[in-house]
Amino acid sequence: MKYMLLICRDEPAWDKLGVTERQQVYAEMLKLSEELTARGQYLGGFPLHPSSAATSVRVRDGKRLVTDGPFAETREQLGGYMIVDVKDLDEAIAIAARIPLARTSTVEVRPVREGQPS
Repeated sequence: MKYMLLICRDEPAWDKLGVTERQQVYAEMLKLSEELTARGQYLGGFPLHPSSAATSVRVRDGKRLVTDGPFAETREQLGGYMIVDVKDLDEAIAIAARIPLARTSTVEVRPVREGQPS
């Protein structure tokens, strides 16, 4: 079953990390993705630029509304994602717990829906 692991980081806390700490997190993520790739479980993923680089698009009453920044004003913002193919939710949770940012932020685990809506 496919799961998307949404890495929601605390941007102010991330910004306080030094370069060495950020590079360590990156190295740990790279190691995890390489391990999952070797097992055929890693389907893709990327870090994202900060929420300040986001553009939100809405269409209301046929009119397009474009605003700078994220849709929601929250402490944690989507910072990246991984898509994994595992046997069940427990295995997806186990992988999410190994993501370095899970120690300071939140990793949301969501099943990927394939095919037509039911």
